[in-house]
Amino acid sequence: MTTKRYAYIFVGVIILAIILFFIFSKSEKTQEIFVQAKFGSFPIEVTTTGELQAKSSEKIYGPEGLRQIRVYNTKIEDIIPDGTVVDSGQYVATLDRTEITNKIKDEELNLEKYESQRIKTKLDTSLELRNARDELINLKYNLEENKIALEQSKYEPPAIIRQVQIDLEKGERAFSQAEKNYILRYEKAVANMNEVNAEFDKAQRQLDQMQEVLKKFTVIAPKAGMVIYRRNWDGSKMGIGATISAWDPIVAELPDLSKMISKTYVNEIDISKVKAGQPVDIGIDAFPDKKFTGVVTEVANIGEQLQGSNAKVFEVKILVNEFDSILRPSMTTKNTILTATIDSVLYIPLESIFNNDSITFVFKKDGSLVKQQVILGQSNYDEIIVKEGLSLEDEILLLAPEFDEGIDIVMLAPEIVEKYNPKKDTIQDKAVPGKDSIKEGRMKMKDGGKMPNQGNRPSGNRQKRPGN
Repeated sequence: MTTKRYAYIFVGVIILAIILFFIFSKSEKTQEIFVQAKFGSFPIEVTTTGELQAKSSEKIYGPEGLRQIRVYNTKIEDIIPDGTVVDSGQYVATLDRTEITNKIKDEELNLEKYESQRIKTKLDTSLELRNARDELINLKYNLEENKIALEQSKYEPPAIIRQVQIDLEKGERAFSQAEKNYILRYEKAVANMNEVNAEFDKAQRQLDQMQEVLKKFTVIAPKAGMVIYRRNWDGSKMGIGATISAWDPIVAELPDLSKMISKTYVNEIDISKVKAGQPVDIGIDAFPDKKFTGVVTEVANIGEQLQGSNAKVFEVKILVNEFDSILRPSMTTKNTILTATIDSVLYIPLESIFNNDSITFVFKKDGSLVKQQVILGQSNYDEIIVKEGLSLEDEILLLAPEFDEGIDIVMLAPEIVEKYNPKKDTIQDKAVPGKDSIKEGRMKMKDGGKMPNQGNRPSGNRQKRPGN
């Protein structure tokens, strides 16, 4: 009985494995999905990923006068969280006081030194001027004595009288010279005092300026609003530990949320299509059900290469037409820029286009499946215009079949192909890049942060097709 039971179990497992094999092998077969060509207005669009920013904002500045006190860089020691709503006069940030505190201590020592010099100069000049005044008094007394001696000598012989007169003249000249010297000494003393006083006052003003700047190391909001961290050149936020410069002492910003823009980048493949004034459909990643409209306001004339990406891109700014309280800076947006609209054309999905050497074709249902050569026109990121080779009623495969070696190729008439020969009409080479070129551009943009994301569609096993 045990042997039979194991045999039944073994047979059951084999049967179950066979059933599962047929089920999964059948499900793995590629389903043939047919679509029909569409006819009507064909929009040419450029889709990018952007970031919301306020059109204008109030700057929150750090202390003014940093250059005057020779503090050229200072770090943010503390700052409130990004996105905090504050009132006017409310605390925002604190800057590192280490450098300016050391400078204040040095300046206080200089001030003490200049104060000592001032006192010393004052004492020296006082002593020197007092000696000069005493000398003047003594010379004045000596002059009076000479005058008395001259009056008493009028009865003396002429030689003695003349000697007394000479002594009087010498005394007058010495007194006159001493008076002039005193004036010069006084002026010199005043100049010395002015010099040391000027040095002292300069040090005092420098110290007062440093102390005044130090008070502003606690940054407050100039008005009510939402505090947004400023961005560095590399896009990083200037939070705690970031350095602000004396030439650009901006700590944070208070954006005006009533007017928003989406800042985006368009790759060099598509930038020729984008112009100021073009309408834009804007979606917000955080709120997929919300839709907004906008208009292109600025297109950069010079491209740039963003960090982490090899693709060259051009900055584009899009003004959001509507106001909504849910919109916040740094939100990610999907921007669909309508660059042109072509009326009354036939178009099909990009996924249905394939290449074989120099022939572009689709898999068309014409009784049996055939490879139909087509002439293509402009494309967007979903569909492409077909100029020749298809009609509105034709059904085509969306994806290539698993095995297509035995499928016949239906060629267009030579005169039709010649009509769209690139030598005569370069539209197929210049108007719109091929899918692989678009895809290659997307791959280049993929690692560039807030970069244009043109969407990711499966490429199947399609070969490279030419442009339009």
